[in-house]
Amino acid sequence: MIRALATTNSLLPVDDRHRKAFAPIGTPDRLLLGPGPSNAHPTVLKALSRTPIGHLDPLYVDLMGEVQELLRYAWQTDNRLTLPMSGTGSAAMEATIANTVEPGDTVLVAVKGYFGLRLADMAGRYRAEVKTIEKPWGEWFSLDELEAALIEHKPAILALVHAETSTGVCQPMEGIGDLCRKHDCLLLLDTVTSLGGVPLYIDEWKVDLAYSCSQKGLSCPPGLGPFTMGPRAEAKMTARQGKVPNWYLDVSLLNQYWGSDRVYHHTAPVNMNFGMREALRLLAEEGLDQAWARHRSNAEMLWNGLEGLGLSMHVPAERRLPTLTTVRIPEGVDGKAFSQHLLNNHGIEVGGGLGSLAGKIWRIGLMGYNSTPENVNRLLNLFETELPRFSGSVAAAA
Repeated sequence: MIRALATTNSLLPVDDRHRKAFAPIGTPDRLLLGPGPSNAHPTVLKALSRTPIGHLDPLYVDLMGEVQELLRYAWQTDNRLTLPMSGTGSAAMEATIANTVEPGDTVLVAVKGYFGLRLADMAGRYRAEVKTIEKPWGEWFSLDELEAALIEHKPAILALVHAETSTGVCQPMEGIGDLCRKHDCLLLLDTVTSLGGVPLYIDEWKVDLAYSCSQKGLSCPPGLGPFTMGPRAEAKMTARQGKVPNWYLDVSLLNQYWGSDRVYHHTAPVNMNFGMREALRLLAEEGLDQAWARHRSNAEMLWNGLEGLGLSMHVPAERRLPTLTTVRIPEGVDGKAFSQHLLNNHGIEVGGGLGSLAGKIWRIGLMGYNSTPENVNRLLNLFETELPRFSGSVAAAA
């Protein structure tokens, strides 16, 4: 009977409606100078193309340890639970929330842009009592403002974006960790657009939880989300009343794979970790001091050049991100049309604004491998020669 059934099933017709003949994949060469992703380093791309090995292979286990150690260097932390989440930066973002938030916890989110709103949304989905304080998109929080909110709301966690990708603002961090210790709450920090390109001191700043991505300052394609958890956050996770409500992102389980036991949790994206290992190796080879200085120098070159063309920056110089510049679109200029022109005719991507800044700014990224004087000059030349076609003249438009 079983044999007859197999014979009958083999005669079922195959539905070919979705069978299409496509040519092998081909993608254009783009210079990605938007808010992310940035172009990956050629050495990283070469590592990604290597033959996969098993995710429990002893050689891969050794590589995992190298990735963790290099991430600790990049973040300037000794945190034991430092690892790349198998997912993009948003997965690492959610991991910080999923592992530490319990139903009824008060989570205070300091919102000064789009990604602060995302943190608030995620915390609410894990049944936190979400409280927010807000600043206009382009400003930052003072210590006094943050302390007043901590006193009022008495949160278990303060969530804050260090480098707000939607506005180009770098939040000053000095003293915030001390405030959180004083008011007995954890400090959760988004470092998506700062890791590898902006001075960042997780331990010195007393940050308890942080996350990032692979595709910006680290010059790796999107696909991994660096995550780090300090001892105070680890203690809160351990004291939970129930299981972490997200199996895939449960750090207590992932720790058994990324810790000393190396117990299987999920099939790791081994080739992505090949790329991450090389990206972090290149960062360590350059040195953080040199990488931070390179990003700053190239950003200042861009700012000076844009202002020399009569354009205005959205953020005051003392709080601008070296990795992500927001420049105001001049009155009468169709910013989206100009961005499309750069992409379609010159192969360069720049980003537009989000939320309340939609249609008001361009977002220009100089991150990782892309942060070079040559890229700055190329873009400035195009702003000088091509923008007049959309505005009459650069000076008049500004």
